Amino acid sequence: MNKTVFVKAYFKPIYKDVAVKVATGETKAGFFGGQKDVTRTETQRQQTGWSDCEIDGRRLADDVSKAIAELNNEGYEAINVSEITSGSYRYEYNSQGITSSKRILSETEKVSGGGSYGFGYDCLPRLRASRCRHKSRRT
Repeated sequence: MNKTVFVKAYFKPIYKDVAVKVATGETKAGFFGGQKDVTRTETQRQQTGWSDCEIDGRRLADDVSKAIAELNNEGYEAINVSEITSGSYRYEYNSQGITSSKRILSETEKVSGGGSYGFGYDCLPRLRASRCRHKSRRT
């Protein structure tokens, strides 16, 4: 008996160093005689978003290990782990014309303009544990 398990890959978090004002616990007299908290600026690392093209490899490795351990607890043996490539990324194309004109005093041409380019990317990594067979139980 075989069993297939799909393990989803998640994108890597993006971190940035952010300046944050932190209260020191002290107070000082304010401009109009009131009390004002004294603060100092600290740099803290905060998550600002998620990558749109890079997976979190450590999390994926942990998730695959957990899926294999779960299969082993159910009496299965993992035979194969295969990757799935799916999804899409940015596509861009730019075309610039090239022109030429004859020069008056020579047999050459003046060439002006730009080049053209295009690129694309198609990948959203995921892993799948597949083709597992039931372990024989010996008593």
